[in-house]
Amino acid sequence: MNQATPLPAHPLTVAAVQAEPVPGDVAGNAATAARLVGRAAGARIAVLPELFLPAYHPPTLAADPTGTDLVAATDGLVDDPRLDPLRQAARGAGTTVVVGAAVRHLDGRRTISSLVVDTAGVARSAYDKQQLWGGERELFDAGRRGATLLVDGWRFGLGICYDGCFPEHGRAAAADGAHGYLCPSGYLAGSQHRRDLYYAARALDNTMYVVFANAVGGADPWRFNGGAAVYDPEGRPLARGADAGEDVLVATLDPAALAATRAAHTMLGDRPADDGRPRTVLAG
Repeated sequence: MNQATPLPAHPLTVAAVQAEPVPGDVAGNAATAARLVGRAAGARIAVLPELFLPAYHPPTLAADPTGTDLVAATDGLVDDPRLDPLRQAARGAGTTVVVGAAVRHLDGRRTISSLVVDTAGVARSAYDKQQLWGGERELFDAGRRGATLLVDGWRFGLGICYDGCFPEHGRAAAADGAHGYLCPSGYLAGSQHRRDLYYAARALDNTMYVVFANAVGGADPWRFNGGAAVYDPEGRPLARGADAGEDVLVATLDPAALAATRAAHTMLGDRPADDGRPRTVLAG
């Protein structure tokens, strides 16, 4: 942990969303996202699933890249009228929205990205998924670097789904001073054990809050299993959704609980200064 990073001064209310988008319907899914933000009463951050705007449906993403992608300018700004309902919802609710999108960059790269819509209604491609899973590599390019979101004195590392399966990804966020980790995701039916293990582990590994959003519904083989959750810095769920059905899980992150956990569990400060690689021991 970056010891120079102060703890937040005040609690922060967040929302983890699970919902079913319509494949290829960016405008309709943006309107659904706007409605769900409206349900997250009082939340300063709302996190929606991976690729929520076009839906995580590889056949559609492959067949219609022009219709499913959002175009990002050099500075990451996304100016697309299909997002207008979501921009309005973020402004009206005073909520920063993190939502999954397929983004086309000016250099031609296509990425699975977290779009951040701030409380002024400005949309920006903030983070590109670094760890691509399976067939994603046939459609998308991997992201090049991590990203940290700052809201009300809280620092949040951004991850997307498979990123959270790599302990070093969450640790890199913690090393940058993160108090939490925001993970839009798309976990398929049958993966509940891994879904519930990875993000609780990332929370405890790094004594930080984790906000996990996931899709629900859809048809096999692209049927998703919900279970959206907010985990405390010891990996315990403050809120968790069912395996099916739309839901908005609201929880409050407490800086006092964060401080107490980090005082009791000092893994971040105790980790070795070197890379900790094992040495080879030869047996006779």
